[in-house]
Amino acid sequence: MASRRCLLRLLSSRLVPQRSQPLAPVSIATRTLTSLSEPLAHPAPRALASPRLYYPSRCHFATRSSGDEEDGDEEEHYDDEGSEGEWGEEEEEAVAAKKPSGKTEEEKVAEAAEIGYKVVGPLGADEKPFKPYEPVFAVVQIGSHQFKVSNGDSIFTERLKFCDVNDKLILNRVLMLGSQTQTVIGRPILPEASVHAVVEEHALDAKVIIFKKKRRKNYRRTKGHRQELTKLRITNIEGIDKPETVAVAA
Repeated sequence: MASRRCLLRLLSSRLVPQRSQPLAPVSIATRTLTSLSEPLAHPAPRALASPRLYYPSRCHFATRSSGDEEDGDEEEHYDDEGSEGEWGEEEEEAVAAKKPSGKTEEEKVAEAAEIGYKVVGPLGADEKPFKPYEPVFAVVQIGSHQFKVSNGDSIFTERLKFCDVNDKLILNRVLMLGSQTQTVIGRPILPEASVHAVVEEHALDAKVIIFKKKRRKNYRRTKGHRQELTKLRITNIEGIDKPETVAVAA
């Protein structure tokens, strides 16, 4: 009983607001009339001492899909990092205009010779390097790739250094030459043969998605890559006897 009385006193003391000043003596009739004339006002809500009890922190729960329950794998939450957006005109212009490498001319010529080409110079305004088709083909090596080309063909290679658009190139790593009358095979290259070309464009290849994932490790990475390419137009093939073109009468 004593404990109940203590609890009731504590609750009553907390619920009933304490007044600092004593009330003035007023008659019972005056109090009754004043209470009847005033509208009933709802008591102001008390401030919550501990809002965390009523607003708990956010909780994250793992869910499973129907397909994962069979395999026994939980659904994974990933954050993609390193994903690249689409390349626009600004990126293509930045690729076309490369910063100077800081190498000397001799180092540039030596590095280009290792790849398999030589830069002659820009194409003149009065020059007309493109000729009619000739029945001659050549197999050239540029870097680690080989191409079978003829006069007037266009090929895409990996980005060639130290050359700009409209520059004339000499592809000096020729592996084989062929025509209607003869075929010449190099061992491994033909030192006297050469293929002339003109740089038409520095472009970007189609986007390739690189995706990496580790199961049940919360690891996933998605990246994109666009290979830099150089478009070459073959203008002439030298080092083999070309047959004369005979006009066929209609």
